[in-house]
Amino acid sequence: MASSGVVRTYQSDEGWGIIDGPGVPGGCWVHFSVIAMNGLRQLAAGQRVSFLAEAATQDGFAYRAVKVWTGDTEPDDQRREGTESSAFHSTLTLTFDEPPEPSGR
Repeated sequence: MASSGVVRTYQSDEGWGIIDGPGVPGGCWVHFSVIAMNGLRQLAAGQRVSFLAEAATQDGFAYRAVKVWTGDTEPDDQRREGTESSAFHSTLTLTFDEPPEPSGR
């Protein structure tokens, strides 16, 4: 079930912050990757948000957000098949030589 809260602090240069709400005593740690919005995913201190959280130890906090949004309605998950990201992507393939055959001594 979704909770509502207020952003206590958000470190935009590091991509994380803390949300305060009645269901997360002591605060809830949030990472930019769980913010459900288009464009630059960041929050601002004092901003009202809705969120889903799990009980998990994260940087000294007993709760970690798994989804955060700013509107009245929870948005659908943003990952859709077939959408390309403009983020950098690379791959690495390792191929090992076959071991040498034992000599016939």
